[in-house]
This record gives sequence, C-alpha cells and structure tokens, in this order.
Amino acid sequence: MTRPHSGGPSPRLIATDLDGTLLRNDGSLSPRTLRALRTATGAGAEVVFVTARPPRYVDRLSAATGLAGTAVCSNGALVYDLASRTVTASRALPVAVARKIVTVLSAALPDVGYAVETGHRVLYEPAYLLRLPEDAAAESPVPSLADLWTADVPIAKLLAWSARLDADHLLAAAQEAAGAEAQFTHSGGRGLLEVTAPGVTKAGTLSGLCAGRGITAADVVAFGDMPNDLTILTWAGTGYAMGNAHPAVLASVRRHTTTNEEDGVAAVLEQLFGTA
Repeated sequence: MTRPHSGGPSPRLIATDLDGTLLRNDGSLSPRTLRALRTATGAGAEVVFVTARPPRYVDRLSAATGLAGTAVCSNGALVYDLASRTVTASRALPVAVARKIVTVLSAALPDVGYAVETGHRVLYEPAYLLRLPEDAAAESPVPSLADLWTADVPIAKLLAWSARLDADHLLAAAQEAAGAEAQFTHSGGRGLLEVTAPGVTKAGTLSGLCAGRGITAADVVAFGDMPNDLTILTWAGTGYAMGNAHPAVLASVRRHTTTNEEDGVAAVLEQLFGTA
C-alpha cells in the first residue's frame, strides 16, 4: 500500500531502479509510468536510473521510450549519459582484487562460476553457465578462469554464479569470507552474486552525482526492490520499497508502494506531482 510523501516541496530528483521496480516483469515500461515520469520531468525534476544493469540495457530503454538523462549503472560502478551514449565516470574493480576475491570465494563456495561485466560485454569462464538470451550478443566465452584476468578490460562488476545456491546464501557466504575486500550484493538474479570495487554502491555514486548538482538527500525520492537498492533507499530523503520487494528491503524501508506490475512508482509520482 502506498504511503504518501510527508509533504513539502516536490522532489528535485527521482532515483529509480529498473527491473522489478520501474519496469514490469516482461521488461516493459507501462504507459501510466511513462506518463508519470514525463509529468515529473515537466515539473522540473530529474530522473536518474540507478540499476545493476550495464549501459547497453538503458540504451534499449531509452530507444523504446524516448527517455534520456543520466543512469548510474552496474551498481554504481559506471555513470552513463543516455543522450551521448557515453560513460562519464567509472570505478573499476582492480584485477588483483578480483583475483583475490575469486580465490577466497572458491575455497568457501566450490562449484561457483565467474564472469566479468565490462559495461559493454560479459566475459565468462567455462564454469559460469548462466546465459541471458536478451544479452546474447554481448556474452563472450574465454577458455579458462585465468583468461578472465588477461583480457585487459575494465571490470565494472565481477559476477559469481551457482546453480545450487540462491543469491541470499551466496551473499552471506561472500560477506563472511571476503567482506572487507569488495562490495558484495545481489539484485535478485537466480544464484547470482554481484561484486564491485570497495565502497562502490548505488548510493555512493548517486550522492556524488547529486552533490555536483547542488541536490541534497532530502531532495531525492528513491524506489527499489532488491538488496542492492537498500543503499539508495536509506540514503534518499524519501525511499519507497516496492510491494514485490525482497523481504529484507520491505523490513528495512518504512515507506512501501504497490508492486511493479501495479505501477507502484507511478502511484507515488502522481501523488507527489499532483496528478493522482
């Protein structure tokens, strides 16, 4: 159930996750939600997509909807300008750190496969069997795990995948084994753990972006559904957990809206901008 904004000026910036939040389960953006976003931008608010997805996914969204602006991609590792299709800032995971994490995790979690997301493509070693049909053109195999480290590409995210362990189990085990080495999270992918450089989070990158615009946390309303969204939902002056959110998110965030299938983001924006 949507809990209305507490009053006061309309937010200056809307920070929203994509999958499970702004988008429906089939990956589409509903006409109602698109209309609400356009109303908000027409009133002077900026919309920033804050997502685990790499830039190529937001390019597709922009092409399908006409939305532009800025995206915080790969859980904060990349800042991307949709209009120019340019990465304007990045914080890569150092190769030496990625290798150390894999060594530690492999000892704690056998039968896990690894891949690296560069922002433009995914390189995966033989044990990484996860395939995303919608991303097939960007996925490239390498002969062995060692070849991930000789590819000479920036690592936006290290991906660890297990066919038998769920993402919550992977996250807990990784934080126990190597929590000081990097930033571990997940965005709901089945058996998929996502790793960025130490300190790289959605909120960390978004807060820097806002500071450059003279926007404070109090000026931001945020939406999300998964553990990787918790940093922005708790940093923003107003954070909303989706009705379909992960239990940990629902428990940690005071304000809830309806599900992504029920246009939960639009429901809040319509209240905030007087179109409900």
